[in-house]
Order: sequence, then C-alpha cells, then structure tokens
Amino acid sequence: MSKKVYCIAQFQPKPGKEAELFKVLQSLEPNTLREDGCLQYVVTRHLSSPFAEGKSFPIAFNEIWADMASFEAHCQRKEIADFFATYCVAENGLAADWNVCIYSDEPSDFDAPLLAG
Repeated sequence: MSKKVYCIAQFQPKPGKEAELFKVLQSLEPNTLREDGCLQYVVTRHLSSPFAEGKSFPIAFNEIWADMASFEAHCQRKEIADFFATYCVAENGLAADWNVCIYSDEPSDFDAPLLAG
C-alpha cells in the first residue's frame, strides 16, 4: 500500500505582492527538504500556455511526503506555523488567499497486499 501523501499548496498574493511572496515561500524550501519524510518540496509560479488553460492561484507548492505523519509533522513546525501566521492570517500579510490540499495515489478500493513487517 502506498503511504505517500501528495500536497498542493496554492497561494493568491495580494496585489503587487507576488514576487515578494514567492521569495518568502522559496525561503521555506531548504529546511523543509531536510525533513526525513520530505520527498519533494518545490514552490512554482503559474505559467500561461494555450495547452494548459486551467484556473489556478499564481503560486503553488508541489510536495510529496513519505506518509501522513511526515506531512502533519511538517505542518506543525514552528517555521511553517509562523509563515502562515505572518504572511497568510495577519491583516498585513502578503497572501490574499491560500488553498492547501492533500492527495493519495491509491484508489479507494485498492486491495493492497499485506506484507510481513
């Protein structure tokens, strides 16, 4: 059974704050990549293309975690909690809105084999 957790964390900057918010989010990468359960943690900017015309916030983290416990531990790190308090929740923060969702690559009816552990 796959235990990996995939996270997409999107951010809508306040007007004129996209570059500043992107830089702050980039600063979270080095310490997060040191976490044992972090498999991928990359902040990205939305690009325009006639082949990808979907709607999205302009900044998104693409994350892969070894398991749910690793993801939840990351969310509780002081650096991450401080980021959300300072840049998202605070009235004078850089983000107008944000959307953090997690996913599994496993079908809901997957008959995973039981392995001796």
